[in-house]
Amino acid sequence: MSTPSTPVSGPPAEPVDAIIIGSGQAANPLALALSEAGKKTILIEVRHVGGTCVNEGCTPTKTMISSAKVAEQARRGGAFGVHTGPVTVSLDEVRARKRAVVERWRSGNEKSFAEAKHLELVRGVGRFASPRQVEVRVNGGGTRLFTAPLIFINTGLSSITPDVADIETVPYLTNESIMELDQVPGHLLVLGGSYIASEFSQMFRRFGSRVTIINTASQLLPREDPDIAECFRSILAEDGIEVLLNATARAAHMEDDRVCLHVELPNGTMRELSGTHLLLAAGRKPNTFALALEKAGIALDKDGFIPVNERLETTAPGVYALGDVKGGPAFTHISYDDYRIVAANLLHGGKRTTTDRPTPYTLFTDPELGRIGLSEQEARQAGLSI
Repeated sequence: MSTPSTPVSGPPAEPVDAIIIGSGQAANPLALALSEAGKKTILIEVRHVGGTCVNEGCTPTKTMISSAKVAEQARRGGAFGVHTGPVTVSLDEVRARKRAVVERWRSGNEKSFAEAKHLELVRGVGRFASPRQVEVRVNGGGTRLFTAPLIFINTGLSSITPDVADIETVPYLTNESIMELDQVPGHLLVLGGSYIASEFSQMFRRFGSRVTIINTASQLLPREDPDIAECFRSILAEDGIEVLLNATARAAHMEDDRVCLHVELPNGTMRELSGTHLLLAAGRKPNTFALALEKAGIALDKDGFIPVNERLETTAPGVYALGDVKGGPAFTHISYDDYRIVAANLLHGGKRTTTDRPTPYTLFTDPELGRIGLSEQEARQAGLSI
């Protein structure tokens, strides 16, 4: 397949077989598969290889959840005839353990890339220069320009800042920064009620924090049936977590060293909450703003996601979007299956699609919540008899 001519100015375009922007759970195995097939591949990553799962998601959060579960079991040991004395949590040591686990996974990925014959990891920010060209602003200075017939986007999501008056005037945590705390918060305020909010709320309650969840929806875990969500809310209540539903944070300010939220309750009254820390877990947005997608003719939806067809192709020929950045369920298993689809189709002549694939996922609370397939609500909305 022919590629566009080199731009008049700037570095000459380096021709390769495939370019991957972002090093997530679809990109990593795809890069290795392309390399093993003899295709010269460029993998572009500005920060850490492994994507959200290895660095800010599955691996670190589940490592810390394990520590929180041990703390809870130790406190309840007396009920089982096991007596340990007062239980204290060193969040600094929990963090050190988490960092070590993440580093093992990350370095394993880096080692695999270094050993691959036809793969080059380029550290920097990638953006389209034309439909078949990607420019990289290399970390540390300089630029490189690559051109390829196949381009894959796997840049993931990042936390959004909710529409709360003066929220920018108060210190807040995201799912990433909260895992770098070295002291257990005295009172953690959590904006949101889905997976991230739920896991961190129970985790830090078990570390010893007082926790209050403020959720605008009428239930936690919006994808679940109401009876499941209510059961989960009662589990958090048993742990001593305060859950405010149909509650909207309207404004924020600092008072001494505490974060204060003005929250509108369902009956229209206002309540002021005061906490030592604030976690924003009210949604995530696609990392598409820096990609210059318009230069490749790639369309975005109203929320900034990259629409794809059932073969994961974007509106630009030869360009694919994988994982969370394309919208839909934001789970590692989905991202990895995206890799399997494009690898099967492009490398092995397959005809795999996303049509009717099941969506498995797990909420790593205690107890865990796992599901695959339709919920009762979804089944009834689809007109199925259950």
